[in-house]
Amino acid sequence: QVQVVESGGGLVQAGGSLRLSCAASGRIFSINDMGWYRQAPGKQRELVAQITSGGSTNYADSVKGRFTISRDNAKNTVYLQMNSLKPEDTAVYYCNAVIRTLRDPYYSTDYWGQGTQVTVSS
Repeated sequence: QVQVVESGGGLVQAGGSLRLSCAASGRIFSINDMGWYRQAPGKQRELVAQITSGGSTNYADSVKGRFTISRDNAKNTVYLQMNSLKPEDTAVYYCNAVIRTLRDPYYSTDYWGQGTQVTVSS
């Protein structure tokens, strides 16, 4: 009924930039928070950045000043602009969206994308 699909990962040298995109589609009533998480090998999944439907943002300390999250509510899409990338940013990045569906507009559910690999070489 609802799909969340990421794109934009890849391989980049340290100091470079990448832009991730994530689009939600399907029988959507509304989307609350959207965000990006990442999971490196052997580590737990961690929050990278989050944005509310009103545009308020929250960032992990490790990415503040380097990453920017934004969203286009008309397109149900969230973006993550990543600049000054470091090898420690290497991880699988997952998109998360808190969605109310047309089937049940009074209940919010977390939806996750399949993940996109970001690799930063030194």
